[in-house]
Amino acid sequence: MNAAVSSTRRFLDRLFSEAPLERVSLRLWDGSRWPDDRPRPATVVLKHPGAVRSMLASRNAKGLGEAYLRNDFDVEGDIEESLELAVALESKRSGFFESLADYFRLLRLPGPEAERGARLGNSIALEGAEHSLDRDRKAVSFHYDVSNEFYQLWLDRRMIYSCGYFETPEDDLDTAQANKLRHLCRKLRLAPGQRLLDIGCGWGGLAIFAARNFGVSVVGVTLSERQAELANERVREAGLSDRVRIELRDYREVKVADPFDAIVSVGMSEHVGRDHLPEYFRTAWALLRPGGVFLNHAIGEGLQTDRFHGPSFVNEHVFPDGDIPPIQVVLASAAPAGFDVRDVENLREHYTLTLRHWVRRLEARREDARKFVDEPTYRVWRLYMAASAHGFDHGDLGLYQVLLSKPMPDGATGLPLTRRDWYA
Repeated sequence: MNAAVSSTRRFLDRLFSEAPLERVSLRLWDGSRWPDDRPRPATVVLKHPGAVRSMLASRNAKGLGEAYLRNDFDVEGDIEESLELAVALESKRSGFFESLADYFRLLRLPGPEAERGARLGNSIALEGAEHSLDRDRKAVSFHYDVSNEFYQLWLDRRMIYSCGYFETPEDDLDTAQANKLRHLCRKLRLAPGQRLLDIGCGWGGLAIFAARNFGVSVVGVTLSERQAELANERVREAGLSDRVRIELRDYREVKVADPFDAIVSVGMSEHVGRDHLPEYFRTAWALLRPGGVFLNHAIGEGLQTDRFHGPSFVNEHVFPDGDIPPIQVVLASAAPAGFDVRDVENLREHYTLTLRHWVRRLEARREDARKFVDEPTYRVWRLYMAASAHGFDHGDLGLYQVLLSKPMPDGATGLPLTRRDWYA
């Protein structure tokens, strides 16, 4: 056993003495395994003698993720299970490498190779006031304009980029997404002849579904040029151009003579920012007729919000300017606009299942994905979706559907006394 292998193994023995790994093993560059040869669901493959130092020198989870983007290490098997590594580090009594003793031992390990050549995937330096119209366009385009073909590889056939709704864990992705769209439309109690505004309409899946199955007319808005192009193409192919219109527009730029009967926003308000939520809800209020309803579907902080510290991998490489406030902040922002809260449902288990489908489908199409994005970008999506699945599964994240009513002047909502019709 050479000196680099020996010193790395000793370092790992000490580092994980407080929180031994049960689901993850490491395979060193010489082919040996740590902590033992027992098969585990995930294997972290160290690519060179400087890998451990490269992974941990930043002392935060973002640096660990960026080492994966650089190919300092790879993950074989279940990448979601590999997150036990990050959790174990955060579980140390001293926090994530706040122990000087551990840090100086790390510096005695072999250093990273001088120039490994791999970049860190996409990133963007946003300018201007946070959540200004121009800056939001750039932030949204950064994520959603990656490649329509890339997304088509692993999303369902409707290209719904939000959590499905599973009646059983065995439901396939197409079934779960159709269930979700139906669940949304039933919560909104859509009826033929009504007008629906879809804020952040993506590739048009919900707009087409609502028009075809519930007889409504839909205006969908998105800030992604590629989404708008494909969504309009799909509307034409569905023969629904007379009832569905997709616009490249910020929700703050929507102007209508007649208010909408219902508004839906799915996976969009995460881009608004908690300080701008009051404006977001005031805008929706102004666009909705009295007696109408607004359904906001968005990720939020879960019960465990303090397990990971330091700069955010997701904000740097996935969703710049993204914000997922806790549900109490969302509700506190909706009430001053005048909305009456009618229902709150947390679907976090459904997002865990959805993300696991997405990860498996992406991994199965890795070679196809490389035709549309480079290797670091593929790794960004594989890692962030697996980490999100872990977060929803463990309660770090929630997925909240909030149904809001705009009461009529006399305070009446016109809503049924029960939710029985949602599940009929």
